[in-house]
Amino acid sequence: MYFPLQDIEAAKLNTDDPDHLRIHSLETFGTHDGPGIRMVIFVQGCQFRCLYCQNPDTLDVRGGTMVEIKELVNRAIRQKSYFGKEGGVTVSGGEPLLQRSKLLKFFKLLHEEGINTCLDTNGRLNNAQVHELLEHTDLVLLDVKHINDDIHHKLTGLTNKNTLDLAAYRESSGKRMWLRYVLVPGWTDQEQYLEEWGQRFTDYKTVERVEIIPFHQLGLHKWELLNMKYPLKDTPSPSEEIKQTALNIFSKYFGNVVLK
Repeated sequence: MYFPLQDIEAAKLNTDDPDHLRIHSLETFGTHDGPGIRMVIFVQGCQFRCLYCQNPDTLDVRGGTMVEIKELVNRAIRQKSYFGKEGGVTVSGGEPLLQRSKLLKFFKLLHEEGINTCLDTNGRLNNAQVHELLEHTDLVLLDVKHINDDIHHKLTGLTNKNTLDLAAYRESSGKRMWLRYVLVPGWTDQEQYLEEWGQRFTDYKTVERVEIIPFHQLGLHKWELLNMKYPLKDTPSPSEEIKQTALNIFSKYFGNVVLK
């Protein structure tokens, strides 16, 4: 484990100072985190310890900046004219579900203004508070990092059970979902498990899109700045053959697969 889990601090993140979100950064005119043009809020804090984490500076639940929820709503209102029919606000991370109660308030206020809501999550939590938040979430972007639990443990430090359960819950609700998969040579490119991943979700009616995200080394400098050893420093980006293989396998199971 390259960074402590901060269980106690993570629990407080959901309850302390309920009128503020702890965020890492904010992006306007985002086009990579959900449909249309979006305001993307990257929250602070995560309990996954992915070997390929591109934003290790978002892990620490004590980092970032506290920003008033009403201020974030006002920012979204000012940008609303750019969102069009498909755009809106996406909350990414870090891991948004660590601040689920605050996000519920935030999403309700956005809906009062007619603004679309999107949640980009690794599915770390699956409980009643999360379910209530999902009722006010127009689109879920769910990162299912590996279908095999043993490999998922090695890759992230935690089980994939909650993630898979959250996917099943979202499917049962009938509400929209996109699935995301980071393609890492030697870790997530095994054809056997790509097939199993596809088989797991192929009958889901709520999955509108599957995104394959090729691994890259653009986050390496952040690990170095934090004086942390990057476990995948020598791992290359996936070759065209690896990417095409993953695309072909997923395309057997889903009608809308996008290689990013």
